[in-house]
Amino acid sequence: MIAIIGGGPGGLTLARILHVHGIASVVFERDASGAARSQGSMLDLHTDTGQAALQTAGLEREFLAAARGEGQDHRILDHTGTMLLQEDTPDDAPMLRPEIDRADLRDILLSSLPAQTVRWGSAFTHAEPHEGGYLLHFADGSTATCDLLVGADGANSRVRPLLTDVEPTYSGKVVVQSSIHDADRTQPELAEMVGRGNYWVFGPDRLLGAQRNGNGVVQVSISIQAPLDLDPAEAIDLPDGWAPQFRRLLAACDEPFVVRPAYLLPIGMTWPRRSGLTLLGDAAHLMPSHGEGANQAMRDAAELAQAIAAHPADLDAALEQYEPAMFARTSKVARMSAEIAEMMTGPDAAQKVLAFFG
Repeated sequence: MIAIIGGGPGGLTLARILHVHGIASVVFERDASGAARSQGSMLDLHTDTGQAALQTAGLEREFLAAARGEGQDHRILDHTGTMLLQEDTPDDAPMLRPEIDRADLRDILLSSLPAQTVRWGSAFTHAEPHEGGYLLHFADGSTATCDLLVGADGANSRVRPLLTDVEPTYSGKVVVQSSIHDADRTQPELAEMVGRGNYWVFGPDRLLGAQRNGNGVVQVSISIQAPLDLDPAEAIDLPDGWAPQFRRLLAACDEPFVVRPAYLLPIGMTWPRRSGLTLLGDAAHLMPSHGEGANQAMRDAAELAQAIAAHPADLDAALEQYEPAMFARTSKVARMSAEIAEMMTGPDAAQKVLAFFG
């Protein structure tokens, strides 16, 4: 049995593509159900990664029906309110990086899987070698056995320690997030200001971001270099010089601001190959969050599934095919993401981003 820990985009994509090849798997997910919690912000899926994985999964039509091409819009301003760049996506523009709600993507993947593929309420705690595979332990006391254990369980992976002692370290950046629900009705002026896609406001020491979701929610965030114990009130208390509309945007948020520290794994991290065990997504290569996390996880999933399909009777051969290629690809992407993170930091960030887009 192939056990996948984590029911995010990577884990579900892996299960789906294995199913397409007639290979059964089980996804163990700690959430009690698919609707147990909010799935967060939008995802922009790229043609060569997330979208390619969905094509391999046979779900391109469903994705395009749910994706928002207008989510590719960009508005970039400085903290005084000066518009530096506005890119509005034509209706007939190619879907190069369309946005999709995380919940919609999860629903597409879940509905494509046989019943009982996902075992909800299964909080993985640890595993141990067992008869050539692994014995899995869960928080409720239950156990399961598998021939291949795949950690698709994100930044705080509990599978990763079976392969390496390396742990994520704090990047120095905190993202403070909240939302405006039913924004077109409750805050029409602010909703119009944000627009249909991504809205970035660069200040001397912080980045204010807003993003239109497909369900009428506008997600609002502040990214700032700060200690881990940052009080969110400090982040949203904009310094003098910020235009008043940005204070109104923050004041309109109708949920408490949540602090999300950004952690990273070392660029180029690898591990010695171990029979019957591997990782994908953030569990394997946690990098700055600049549109690559879910995309790389889904590409990992597609490549791992194809390797297993090519070697169904020899899972070690499948890992031999998958892991070196994944290490090489994601190391390059992590370096690029780190460069983008650096570009978006500091008092001259707006100028650097404009040069990048130009």
